[in-house]
Amino acid sequence: MKKYSSREERAAIVSIHDVMPETLPRVMEIIRFLEKRAVFPVTLLVVPGRPWLAKHISELKSLQDSGYEMAGHGWQHAAKTVSSKWHRLHSVLISRNEAEHLSLFPLEIADIIAACHGWFETVGLDAPSLYVPPAWALGSVPKKTLKTLPFRLYETQTGVFDAFSGVFYRMPVTGYMADTPFRTKALKITNLLNRLPFFAPLRLAIHPDDLYLGLYRDLKAHLDKYRFFLSYSDIPI
Repeated sequence: MKKYSSREERAAIVSIHDVMPETLPRVMEIIRFLEKRAVFPVTLLVVPGRPWLAKHISELKSLQDSGYEMAGHGWQHAAKTVSSKWHRLHSVLISRNEAEHLSLFPLEIADIIAACHGWFETVGLDAPSLYVPPAWALGSVPKKTLKTLPFRLYETQTGVFDAFSGVFYRMPVTGYMADTPFRTKALKITNLLNRLPFFAPLRLAIHPDDLYLGLYRDLKAHLDKYRFFLSYSDIPI
């Protein structure tokens, strides 16, 4: 496990999840919110298998040209089937119908990951190095398979895995998608625990509706505590 310098310990990695055609207006609002606070770089988690139009791709291209990094984020960001007890429990407690990988076989997951990577170049965007499975649920794909796929980095709830080197970087994360009383209380607790001193940058995961939900003030307060921001490509590998 990698340890970080004291300067990096005070840094944060900021990402915006669920970038889709239908969420782009809210994503742009979040970007303006972050720009006012001088939060940069920012990583955008893009869901390729949605109804993208030329105007949407142009907007992504403009953001990429401005220095915003892209990451792959599943294909549809929705589970077609929920076939295991673990997936059903995960859906109730965490992911609803968003854990696209959880009931799939390893080869099906690998196909999603490969298609996700290929989409970026197909539409004229630079291919990313980071893949974030929907709901951070990677599923049953083995690490040896990840090494054969085009992404280098894979983010889960507990950190980032470098498939090329085989090294896992444990990193805390905070979330703000407090759209129910249960989620609000649960996130309050986990965010408090994950913001304890830790020898790694903190990941702040923002979802499209977070500026209008119950932890908006927490999000502002957490961002304001940081002066240094990193991208995933800054993780020493």
